[in-house]
Amino acid sequence: MSTDTPGSQSSLHRANLERVLRAVRMAGSLTQAEIARGTGLSAATVSNIVRELKESGTVVVADTSSGGRRARSVSLSGDAGIVVGVDFGHTHLRVAVGNLAHRVLAEESEPLDVDVSAQQGFDRAERMVERLLGQAGFPADKVIGVGLGVPGPIDVETGALGSSAILPGWTGVVPGQELTGRLSMPVHVDNDANLGALGELVWGAGRGLSDLAYIKVASGVGSGLVINNQIYRGPGGTAGEIGHITLDEAGPVCRCGNRGCLETFVGSRYLLNLLNANHPGELSLGKVVRLAQQGDLGCRRVIADAGRQIGMGVATLCNLLNPRRVILGGDLAEAGDLVLSPIRDSVARYAIPSAARQLSVVPGTLGGRAEVLGALALVMSEMGETGVL
Repeated sequence: MSTDTPGSQSSLHRANLERVLRAVRMAGSLTQAEIARGTGLSAATVSNIVRELKESGTVVVADTSSGGRRARSVSLSGDAGIVVGVDFGHTHLRVAVGNLAHRVLAEESEPLDVDVSAQQGFDRAERMVERLLGQAGFPADKVIGVGLGVPGPIDVETGALGSSAILPGWTGVVPGQELTGRLSMPVHVDNDANLGALGELVWGAGRGLSDLAYIKVASGVGSGLVINNQIYRGPGGTAGEIGHITLDEAGPVCRCGNRGCLETFVGSRYLLNLLNANHPGELSLGKVVRLAQQGDLGCRRVIADAGRQIGMGVATLCNLLNPRRVILGGDLAEAGDLVLSPIRDSVARYAIPSAARQLSVVPGTLGGRAEVLGALALVMSEMGETGVL
């Protein structure tokens, strides 16, 4: 009979073990002093727990330095388990395999035809996961879970893709159920903007912060919100739909059914249409950014105007949520200050001055990998400690 009752010494010890493990798992590696600060546990308690976890083979401890002093860095053992990330974009499919020590072991990206059916897309994802696990040298039974990113809102009650999904013909598909059936592994699903936010929080420009917004501008506009170190999804899973803030109620009709949404003025289709007359042929948002950086005045103007519009959306976020940082992702982020300066100008103009002063607007550091790395981080944040212990 277990004596592990709530409030008992063993249950308190187990809770402390789990707090330490979660802190290390989400950061990749931490010194013992950083674990103590992050968990609120005493240095002696942390030291005892780390010793116990090291003896069981759950963590590895290495000598490092922190602030010029010798310190001990704690990370999860490389063989504690494997996580898989799958990211479906508008035009790509990207898969990554990583371990709980935040090491990416294998990663691949393939172009994806926008008109590909859900079944064909999942066929390809299944093959890529199997191939990359083989490359990394791990059997399927070492996989703790799979993170899956899709370009559209997920209905929290049914798990189905919502009607404003960017991939045509995928509306109503239940992606988690589909991939679970194929891989026989636990699958955690979220939209691409939330995963981009999680990716930048854990691996990129948001490391060390507890509050941020990630805005992805590509074929559409999405936003992921992190509040107190957690993705905030809202009760229906649609929190952060900054692309559907109304800028002009007499403006173009949006795919969501409203008019004049931010997305109708800064999504790739609208921006490329503005430039088609001067640049006949195949233009992409990436090519527009490159032309702008080379001095093309039309491309620079289109990007600057888009930045001003995005800045109005950022100012609204700023007034409502007062985040510490806004991270720009997607193809447009590659334009650097050509898009960031107009965003900052709009924020200075439309946001509450005290909120604007605290805000930094920066490009993401992960580029096109943000979502797939966020998918790995999603599994790490959802998995709990039972599997590791």
